[in-house]
Formats: sequence, structure tokens, C-alpha cells
Amino acid sequence: MKVRSSLRSLKNKDGSIVVRRHGKVFVINKKNPRWKGRQG
Repeated sequence: MKVRSSLRSLKNKDGSIVVRRHGKVFVINKKNPRWKGRQG
């Protein structure tokens, strides 16, 4: 999981979903779990 100030590059990847959990923004990708990320 990458912690980033901006998730724009991760959310543009194929199969990415942007989710809010506990006040943090997450990107999860079932197709390619390398592209998981968290903001904040």
C-alpha cells in the first residue's frame, strides 16, 4: 500500500475503485493489488 498526497495516478488505473474509510481516502484494485493506496 502506498501513502500519497494525491491519488490521481492510482485512480486512473484500470479496475481502480476510490473508497472513503474512517475519514481517509483509499484506492483499491482487485485486478492489480500493487495499486492499492491511501491518502491522508
